[in-house]
Amino acid sequence: MRTFYFLIQGTLPVAVPLMLVALGGMFSETSGVINIGLEGIMLFGSFVGCLVMYFLNDVGADPQMLLLMGMLIAAVAGAVFSMLLAFAAVNMKADQTIVGTAMNMLVPAIVLLYCKIKFNSDSVTTHVEPYITEVPYVSKIPVIGDLFFKDTYITIYIGALLLAIMTIVFYKTRFGLRLRACGEHPHAADSVGIHVSRMRYAGVGISGVLGGIGGLFYSVGVADSNCNGHSGVAGFGFLALAVMIFGQWKPLRIAWASLFFAFLRKVAYSIPLIPFLDALNINQAFYKMLPYIATMVVLAFTSKKSRAPKAEGIPFDKGKR
Repeated sequence: MRTFYFLIQGTLPVAVPLMLVALGGMFSETSGVINIGLEGIMLFGSFVGCLVMYFLNDVGADPQMLLLMGMLIAAVAGAVFSMLLAFAAVNMKADQTIVGTAMNMLVPAIVLLYCKIKFNSDSVTTHVEPYITEVPYVSKIPVIGDLFFKDTYITIYIGALLLAIMTIVFYKTRFGLRLRACGEHPHAADSVGIHVSRMRYAGVGISGVLGGIGGLFYSVGVADSNCNGHSGVAGFGFLALAVMIFGQWKPLRIAWASLFFAFLRKVAYSIPLIPFLDALNINQAFYKMLPYIATMVVLAFTSKKSRAPKAEGIPFDKGKR
C-alpha cells in the first residue's frame, strides 16, 4: 500500500505540468495555429519564474506566496514569448513548424548565457519547495486524504483548478465557441463577424500562459526547484504535444493522458521500490525510456483516428475562399 501511495503522489506533480502545457497546445491548435514551440515556452516561463522566486527568496516570503508570484510572472513571460509565434503565423503567414522550432532553439541559449554571466552555472536554483504536509480536515478522509491531501505540492490543486476553468472556457463560453470555429472553418467564422486574427492571437496567448505556468510547475514538482538551460525541460513540451493528440484536443481526455504518461515516468524512476520489476535486473535506463516509447506506440495506433482541427497550420487569408 505504501508503494501505491508513493507512486500516485509522485505521479501527480509530473502530470500537472504535462496537462497544462497540452491544454495550452489545444487552445493554440484549436484556433488554427500549430504550436511546436511549447518546449521553448515552457523553459522560458520556468526560467523567468525561477528567477523571480530566487530573488524574492531572500526577503523571507512564504514558499506558497513565492510560488504564486512566480506562477503569475511565468504566465506573463510565456504569453509574451508566445507572441513571437502569433505574429509570425498570423501577420507574416510564416511556416508555423519552423517558427516553433526556432523558438525551441532560442530559449536554451538565452538561459545558458544569462546563467553563465550571473551565476557561473548552467541553471537557476531557487531552493523554494512549496510543499504541503497536511491539509486540515480533508486530510482525515480515509485513503483520499492520504493520497491527495498529505505530503504534496500546491501545484496539484492549482492544476486541477486551471483544468476546470479551461474546460468551462473551452466548452461553455462564447469565446470558446468562436475559437473552435476559427480552427475548423475560419472563413465561415469571418463571414459572421468573428475576427479570426484576434482569436488566433488569443489562442496562442493562452497557450503561452499555460505553457509558462507548466514550465514553472515542472521546475518545482519534477526538477527540484531547478531551471537548467542545458537539460531544458527534458522534452516535456514535445511529450505534451503527444498527450494533446492522444487526448484528441479535449480537456478531460488530455488530463487522463497526462496521468498515464506521468505514471509511466514515475514507475521508471521507482524501480527499486517495486519488487517484481526490481527482480528482473533490467537496467533502469530502459525503464526511463518507457514514457517516450509509450508515446510512439500510442501515436502509432491512434494517429489514424485523430481528428485535428481542419484549418490548423493554414494561414488565414480573408481574400481566399
